[in-house]
Amino acid sequence: MSTIQWYPGHMAKAKKQVQEKLHLVDIVLEIVDARLPLSSRNPILDQIIQQKPRLMILNKADLADAALNAAWIAYFKQHDLPAISIDSQHNHNVQQIEKQAQVILADKIARQHEKGIKNKPIRAICIGIPNVGKSTILNRLVKRNVAITGNHPGVTKKQQWLKAGKSLELLDTPGILWPKFEDPLVGKKLALTGAIKDSLYHADDAALYALAFFKQYFPERLQKRYHLTEQDLTLTDSDLLLKLTTNFGLRADYERASERIILDCRKGKLGRYTLDQVSEVVTHD
Repeated sequence: MSTIQWYPGHMAKAKKQVQEKLHLVDIVLEIVDARLPLSSRNPILDQIIQQKPRLMILNKADLADAALNAAWIAYFKQHDLPAISIDSQHNHNVQQIEKQAQVILADKIARQHEKGIKNKPIRAICIGIPNVGKSTILNRLVKRNVAITGNHPGVTKKQQWLKAGKSLELLDTPGILWPKFEDPLVGKKLALTGAIKDSLYHADDAALYALAFFKQYFPERLQKRYHLTEQDLTLTDSDLLLKLTTNFGLRADYERASERIILDCRKGKLGRYTLDQVSEVVTHD
């Protein structure tokens, strides 16, 4: 995969706005895709957020490996980053966000009470790369459709304050991607899960990565979904893509076959999976 570069004007503007508004909030809600908890973290966020209290939110947990959801939460906590996993699409565990924010800010809230300041809403800012589900989370917390949602990146274009009951106020922001991906593997992971616009990468690159991943970790799922034999799984990734293209009845249309595989991955047709492996990161650390 060639190096992807994508930094639209509204993203550069969003970065500046976040920096300008950070002093107004008590806590940062950093939202990532549970299928790639590390790769979907924007490396410039630490620079932007600095020492502001933060809660890591692993969204789309229903699509990710359950055991790895727990492992990643433990990993972040070991690095002094409180974390929870949620499924905003089905409104599972979303209300834990407010409770965890209160736990993280317990000392600050106690100091406010000592000064006679009670029931002051927690002000939070939601940050994350495109298509991790920020707007859906906001709509769940606010309990009405106030943030535009979509299953493709770049839906949110401006910032807005939203009231989530009496105890939480939220600032939504557009997804902020970094200018380019130094690691091509990160680009492939983001492409496969839909964080990058489809027009900015070759579909077969993402599909070949998907085939390689499932051959390594879940070969039986490939067999069941695409009616493959064990012998088929010994083929190279490219040859397997060619075979699937033929099996799909698409002749030599590898692009459409690749798009079908990508869509199956995004919709969970190949089961729950997590592309980032905790064991690899721990070894590297």
